[in-house]
Amino acid sequence: MVQNSKVEKIILDGNGSYLGMEKGCFVVKDEKGNRERYPLFEKEIGEVVLKSGNSVSTGALASLGFWNIDVLILTSRGKPVAMLKAFDDDSHVHTRLAQYEAFKDERGSEIAKKFVLGKLEGQNQVLKKYGLRQFDFKKIERVKNLEIDDLGQLRKKLLAYESHASRAYFKRIFALFPESVRPEGRRTFKAYDGVNNLFNLGYELLSWKVHKALVNAKLEPFLGFLHSVQYGKPSLVCDMMELYRFMIDAFLIQNYRGISKNRFVTKKEAMTRKKVGKREYLNDGDSKKLMRGLNQLFESEIEIPRIRYGKKQTLETLINEEALLFAKYLRKEKNDWAPRILTARTLS
Repeated sequence: MVQNSKVEKIILDGNGSYLGMEKGCFVVKDEKGNRERYPLFEKEIGEVVLKSGNSVSTGALASLGFWNIDVLILTSRGKPVAMLKAFDDDSHVHTRLAQYEAFKDERGSEIAKKFVLGKLEGQNQVLKKYGLRQFDFKKIERVKNLEIDDLGQLRKKLLAYESHASRAYFKRIFALFPESVRPEGRRTFKAYDGVNNLFNLGYELLSWKVHKALVNAKLEPFLGFLHSVQYGKPSLVCDMMELYRFMIDAFLIQNYRGISKNRFVTKKEAMTRKKVGKREYLNDGDSKKLMRGLNQLFESEIEIPRIRYGKKQTLETLINEEALLFAKYLRKEKNDWAPRILTARTLS
């Protein structure tokens, strides 16, 4: 369990645990029969994470849905695969209509640029922190000055810039890892090597945090501005993730830059219907530590003021706030939207 003075999170990350509901309390029982109670009305339950290998009662699920408590479902390896969503989550049609309108008008192009610029700025902060060569400021200025009216054509140009910059970026940060585990380049879907899969797992957890924030802000996660609209692709999630990927990168460099080959295990998996490949993953013990570390990262305080009060906030709160500010901009309740990016000095 992760907790602070206001919000509690229930995380079932070990095998054999059970989540049930008894007399207004969520009850967690571990594999040894130990029980822990979470009174529903004494503290806010902010999130429940359920991992394959555990079980949950329908009574607990009904209460989670009724009280709009965020629920994330993970595979045994920690990959987010589903979330619990209440029926009335889609009732705020005005926000989604505003999102569709922005997609069609001149704001769509400016929003797409801001996602790329935010990503480049964040990656530059990581490069700066580790004394690596940063991106040329003149090239970043080219992104700002692109004048292409057609959003589809602008996307292609922006993604070409982003792809070129990402190749250079990962070449530099991967050089910080030991040669025995160092990948030749960045691989996403069905990567074979352990370090790429390390980054992929971190990004998958980030995608859940962003997806949840967008849903709570009543936005349409599958209608993005930078990434193309495709069946099954949550393109706005992909867009918003670009602003925070560098935080995952900084965390993994900080904690795993000295990782050895023997901390990975190799597993055979079907890559296609006719092809089986060997893929490397962190061993089970290290995987659990990584998930706990990532959850602590999202709960860590950062030096960016909250919307209404306070000079600091958690990374997860920042993501939630940014989704709300973005939704206000789309509804024309704000004249501008400029994503807030951490500086190298404040990276963990």
